[in-house]
Amino acid sequence: MKKFTKLGAVSALSLIIGASSAFAETIKVAFIDPLSGPFASTGANGLKQFEFAADYMVNDKGGLLDGAEIEIIAFDNKTSPKESLIQLQVAIDQGARYVTQGNGSAVALALTEAIDKHNRRNPDSRVLFLNYAAVDPALTNEQCNFWHFRFDANSDMKMDALTDVIAANEDVKKVYIIGQDYSFGKAVSDAANSMLKAKRPDIEVVGDELHPIGKVKDFTPYSRKIIASGADAVISGNWGADMLGLGKSVIENGFTGPIYTYYAAGSGMTAAFGETGKGIIRLVSEGVVNPSPSPEATAYYDAFLAKYPDANIDQTRISNTIGMLAAAITEAGTADDVVAVAGALENMEYDSIWGSKLVMRPDDHQLIQNINVSAHTNEGVKYTFDSSDYGVVKESTVEMASADIATSCKMKRP
Repeated sequence: MKKFTKLGAVSALSLIIGASSAFAETIKVAFIDPLSGPFASTGANGLKQFEFAADYMVNDKGGLLDGAEIEIIAFDNKTSPKESLIQLQVAIDQGARYVTQGNGSAVALALTEAIDKHNRRNPDSRVLFLNYAAVDPALTNEQCNFWHFRFDANSDMKMDALTDVIAANEDVKKVYIIGQDYSFGKAVSDAANSMLKAKRPDIEVVGDELHPIGKVKDFTPYSRKIIASGADAVISGNWGADMLGLGKSVIENGFTGPIYTYYAAGSGMTAAFGETGKGIIRLVSEGVVNPSPSPEATAYYDAFLAKYPDANIDQTRISNTIGMLAAAITEAGTADDVVAVAGALENMEYDSIWGSKLVMRPDDHQLIQNINVSAHTNEGVKYTFDSSDYGVVKESTVEMASADIATSCKMKRP
């Protein structure tokens, strides 16, 4: 198994550079995510994190191989699968051989299918899909392909960790499940129902519904149903404006139990929840910033804040994505041959600065890593979000979560 430790694999690249980056071609990574519309803040914050990771981990250290720098090229997909396919073609035409996306599994499913078709028809311009946040389990199960790599834990893996925490909370007798009406929201619902039944059959699911994605302006009707149900806890996979709108409405309508979430931090949400979210909002995530897990993580975050004082790192998997890509390109000795780069990524073991060993499982290209559950608070917070006094602090960790989880992936290799 190939092993790479924290930033060391990338830092060491400066020792093998043979040409100035001024004379080297750039390695183009197309960032296809929402930069306008209701989820623009989520996409814009992710873009900053990708641009910083590319500079800090690669470009500022001399680049890769012959000095080539990683260039992040942004494309606004407006959270639309159709628009994403248009932007994918534009990106390929501009020479991008790596595509990253994360906001919306419906988009990811459209992209992975299109990239698979493109690569079969165009062997001279193949593309790798670096999925940093779209977590529908289908992407590494029945919809898997060789060109897709997921750097986030899938929704089943995260729900496994969340339901461990819920099962241990004896005060939770009734749960309300609510999410966005698309593939990811349905996957969260299915996993929550099955895992709660297996771990705590006494827990009653008193509500299970989906709402239109990005279209609900007032969540009051949903909040009133949650309150009326007598739920002790809420589970939601909502993200962006939908998470903020739902969470604020539920709390403002008097709910005081835990709200277990996937994406209820950063991008303006932490500041908006403020004191009202303390003791209520819980977040499942793959990385941890409070407490800082390593000196390297502290240095990285401090450098990020020096460049973007009004932003925050709410997706540690972004730097993992860039770090592992850089290590794979170095291992393969090329950025142009994406088959060779994919081969280097497969089965790679990488020590993240964020406190976890990472293993890219070759069977389905799903990254295996630690999963944490954190609480929204203003206590013990070094790195706050949204220029507020609040952030998230780790409460528990499941090490190498769901490492033995089954996959139905039947991958065809080139």
